[in-house]
Amino acid sequence: MKQQRYVLAIDQGTTSTRCILFDQRARLVGVAQRRHQQHYPRPGWAEQDALEIWRDVERIVPQALRDSGVAADRIAALGIANQRETTVVWDRRTGIPIGRAIVWQDVRTEELVRELRGKMGADRIRELCGLPLAGYFAAPRLRWILDSVPGVRERAERGEVLFGTMETWLIWNLTGGPDGGLHRTDVTNASRTLLMNLSTLAWDDELLEFFGIPAAMLPRIQPSTASYGTTRRVVPGIRIAAALGDQHAALFGQTCFARGETKCTYGTGGFLMMNTGRELVRSEHGLLTTIGYQIGPEPVYALEGPIAVTGSLVQWVRDNIGLIGSAPEIETLARTVEDNGGCYVVPAFSGLYAPHWRGDARGLIAGLTSYVTKGHIARAVLEATAWQTRDVVEAMNADSGLQAAALRVDGGMTSNNLLMQIVADVLDVPVSRPFVAETVSLGAAYAAGLAVGYWPDLEGLRNNWRLAAQWVPRMDPESREDEYDNWKRAVELTFGWVRSQKRTRR
Repeated sequence: MKQQRYVLAIDQGTTSTRCILFDQRARLVGVAQRRHQQHYPRPGWAEQDALEIWRDVERIVPQALRDSGVAADRIAALGIANQRETTVVWDRRTGIPIGRAIVWQDVRTEELVRELRGKMGADRIRELCGLPLAGYFAAPRLRWILDSVPGVRERAERGEVLFGTMETWLIWNLTGGPDGGLHRTDVTNASRTLLMNLSTLAWDDELLEFFGIPAAMLPRIQPSTASYGTTRRVVPGIRIAAALGDQHAALFGQTCFARGETKCTYGTGGFLMMNTGRELVRSEHGLLTTIGYQIGPEPVYALEGPIAVTGSLVQWVRDNIGLIGSAPEIETLARTVEDNGGCYVVPAFSGLYAPHWRGDARGLIAGLTSYVTKGHIARAVLEATAWQTRDVVEAMNADSGLQAAALRVDGGMTSNNLLMQIVADVLDVPVSRPFVAETVSLGAAYAAGLAVGYWPDLEGLRNNWRLAAQWVPRMDPESREDEYDNWKRAVELTFGWVRSQKRTRR
């Protein structure tokens, strides 16, 4: 009898790293996970130990296989998904990182980015790579390392130190590390660096010159499904067949394969992504143009709208304000009232991301009266995530000329049924949550399985998608638009707060 085979996924996230085994019906067979430490050496700085993350992978891959009783020779392929934009630089000879990895949440490069915006050629950045010049992406962090660590630039120009995002770091180590490890990245992660030309899918000489990045330290760019080598360490002999940034993997895991299909991952922040097909749509409404995924010779493009604060707003209400004792209590408290009582919460804790991109914004609670209770505030907290979602979806519809007819959701916040109903209400479209919640890991597994023929085609993956819950809109259209107008007024009040603060101090 032929033994059943499986696909392995490594999901290297912001707070933890997981290894998950899936069978052919996309069922979770085994899982192992380890959290890694977060380092905040200065205000606004966020770092991680890349060696700690590699050691976690060394532990969890064998553990997942052992706990599920699956031998390594029954693994058809390995796919990797990763936190995007987090920047690692390491010594090619020793495999030791040059300092800690700089995390995507880090804002130390704000001053550098301001300087770069005044440099000749800054107006070409978005045209070439589809992204605004912002510290959110990897290139400013890499430039900061090259400028701040003595001797690194010279060694980078000689190819003695290497750059990568987390999937590159893991692939290099898995395929041998200092002993011949392969230096590779995939097109989705490369598209988040500000260094890849969105049309040619190659490192762009003009962008490299603008940021002052030596080409010798950069990995080779490959499609999302490609040969990334065979593991020589941890569990030798497994073919690495796919790599994607986490949000791209979620798009793939949600089987959003048709133009206009849209997903949102709700976690600490929110990440909406719309498939725009083979068409490269340049945003005029505050979104990011990026690669959705590349299966085969041509990429599928996407529009993305990152939201900085969604789940972290609930955490703030719990930890800083003490309004609730645990995150699930926010739903119970919000259900004690029928509406927000005229109260709106805009969580611009460190500015607003898409579609506004206002670093000068700061959070506020608007519309307070003596009528407002803690229940109304709890409801407004949940509505903040829904209205931010609508802001991004409106921009996606305007940019793409398409209409998001439904929203597929995943992430920890989707367990909040009231929130999901509010999202459906404010968008006026159905909201669906799949049975398999681990869509990032599943997307990496799907891509790897496709590459080796474990799954035959995209239609086969669609057949694996199973509905766990759905919410349909039931809000009165007039109320929806009135509330959205109020929300937009509240958002406008957050603009310019930092500048106003400086004037007051003078």
